[in-house]
Amino acid sequence: MDYTIGDAFLSETLGTALLLLLGAGVVANVILPKTKGFGGGWLLINFGWGLGVFAGVYAAYKSGAHLNPAVTIGIWASGADEFAKGIPVTAANGFLYVTAQMLGAAIGAGLAFLAYKKHFDQDADPAVKLGVFSTGPELRSYGWNFVTEVLATFVLVFIVLAFGKTPAELGPLAVALLVVGIGASLGGPTGYAINPARDLGPRIAHALLPIKGKGSSDWAYAWVPIAGPLVGGILAGLLARVYIV
Repeated sequence: MDYTIGDAFLSETLGTALLLLLGAGVVANVILPKTKGFGGGWLLINFGWGLGVFAGVYAAYKSGAHLNPAVTIGIWASGADEFAKGIPVTAANGFLYVTAQMLGAAIGAGLAFLAYKKHFDQDADPAVKLGVFSTGPELRSYGWNFVTEVLATFVLVFIVLAFGKTPAELGPLAVALLVVGIGASLGGPTGYAINPARDLGPRIAHALLPIKGKGSSDWAYAWVPIAGPLVGGILAGLLARVYIV
């Protein structure tokens, strides 16, 4: 069955919102005071994000479940004809995909805030509260942080494109496990945004929401989890064009 760009817009919005609700939710559970999961550790966050991808991909089946501008631009760079069945690769359609992803990410982050509202009200470092919404480096070095995001996103997009050519009947589980693996292996330096919408949409939500004691949204760093994943997605798409047949 072919879907319309309207179907794709709603699909990407819903899927990305679910991704961020569960992804930001697991971060909140691990780092905000007085939660059941407080101190649960990095692997809990990795698995939470992976399962958030699992849910988001299922929800966004009508759009091909990009959930990520880096995936959308990687598909374009790969020379594909369609973003999803019946939806051609055009600049206008790509713009609508990215708009839906940004909107969904902001909505999902806002819903996670509502779920953990009382914990956001507790005394905590403003940087911890921002960490629920967006990524930040452990060692701030913009150039090297950029390199980390390029590499991690390259792995994500290239393997996602390979999944499309080598179906293993695993569906969204394969992408979920890939995200867990990237987080465990390459997520340490920057928190592995690997998705411009995942970082920018929630960062905007952080700036707008009435979060008690929230502090800065760290806009000086915000370009890294946008530019790095986009470059990584383009490089993955270009390699897929000549390697994945």
